[in-house]
Amino acid sequence: MLYEDLLNKKEVINDLLARYGVKFGIYKNNTFVEQLFPFDTIPRIIPKDEFDVLEAGLKQRVKALNLFIKDIYHEKQIVKDNIIPEDFIYSCSGYLPMCEEVMPSKGIYSHISGIDLVQGKNKEWYILEDNLRVPSGASYPMIARKLTRRGCPGIFHDNQIEDNRDYAKMLKATMDYSNTGGLNIILTPGRYNAAYFEHSYLAEQTGSRLATGNELVVENDYLYFIDYTGNKQKVGAVYRRISDEYLDPMTFNPESLIGIPHLYDVFRKGNVAILNAPGNGVADDKGIYYFVPKMIEYYLNEKAILQNAPTYLPFYQKDMDYVLENFDNLVLKDVAEAGGYGVVFGSKMTPDQKESFITLMKAEPRRFIAQEVIDFLDEDIVDNGIIVKRKADLRAFVLMAEEPMVWKSGLTRFTRDPNSFIVNSSQGGGFKDTWVLSR
Repeated sequence: MLYEDLLNKKEVINDLLARYGVKFGIYKNNTFVEQLFPFDTIPRIIPKDEFDVLEAGLKQRVKALNLFIKDIYHEKQIVKDNIIPEDFIYSCSGYLPMCEEVMPSKGIYSHISGIDLVQGKNKEWYILEDNLRVPSGASYPMIARKLTRRGCPGIFHDNQIEDNRDYAKMLKATMDYSNTGGLNIILTPGRYNAAYFEHSYLAEQTGSRLATGNELVVENDYLYFIDYTGNKQKVGAVYRRISDEYLDPMTFNPESLIGIPHLYDVFRKGNVAILNAPGNGVADDKGIYYFVPKMIEYYLNEKAILQNAPTYLPFYQKDMDYVLENFDNLVLKDVAEAGGYGVVFGSKMTPDQKESFITLMKAEPRRFIAQEVIDFLDEDIVDNGIIVKRKADLRAFVLMAEEPMVWKSGLTRFTRDPNSFIVNSSQGGGFKDTWVLSR
């Protein structure tokens, strides 16, 4: 009955999503291609006791990651104590020397974290990636739930499902907590960004101003928003949806046309909060991911509640030897890539491809990680009117204000290719709602 009601509304809900402009844009061959983000109405369902464990583990992980970033840009105690090799950190592309000794408002570096997980067939959850720079995706289950609730109100009345309509409230509370006095702004690169729908939707839901760089100006060490009448209003918090290198052409990439000149000076003087703080990419690196369980022990004196997927760093000779011996059984990832790009399976390479890859890996061992292939659970999806199984992950959202808060929902992404483990929307995948049961 549950599936029947949802399946009957699938086309209606997807039509409504299209009318709302729920799209995802990608660049292919230097061309911007905007496409609908296919929504599957069959939800992923997580029992309460299972989510309780996830919630505890995610809070623990984000606390440790924030402590790590603060440490790296100040005392560097974790390096002095030889927990993580010094050259491994400072060779990371996300490490920014200009962030040294700069303390963000309230000492928070990762305010919005998108943590990717999969559930193995042994029912154990594994962390795949920590997305701390500009993680996206929360708006999609928000609006999908809203439209599903409109189409199938009885389902939410008859089932004990956590209400996910509080994400905007959580995000506003996160912005308000770090706000130094003034407006909350969501800074977007503009209409042709892949996640523009999300930027505008979150601005509307949180009551923030949606702004591009040319609507913001720095004067006398403060940041101001200029409205359509020309009036200036002081800004206290910027939820930026722009990468570090494009934020401020005077500090980062001088060729950036979408940033705000001198924004970083305002931030450095404590006169505006930037969410997430510049420089936090040092903890987003796929190589640094390997060390997160050690960070948790080091900073919190606790064992990690959630486990990483078994991971190897060719940077270490012992791990390099293992990777070479077990190449066909591993998935290899380029630490600088995202969105499902730079991910290759050893078993699917031709002999020539394998030889080229190994040569590159030996020349640049810091650039790659290798992971055991986790045969993670499939979720039901509807494909051409038939329910089939497809690989799916979960992006959980953790927001950091005075304490970390885990959203009792999340973005479940699935592949539409029966032979693929790559679920990213940029690779043609779809999404579904995530129902966390309340009892």
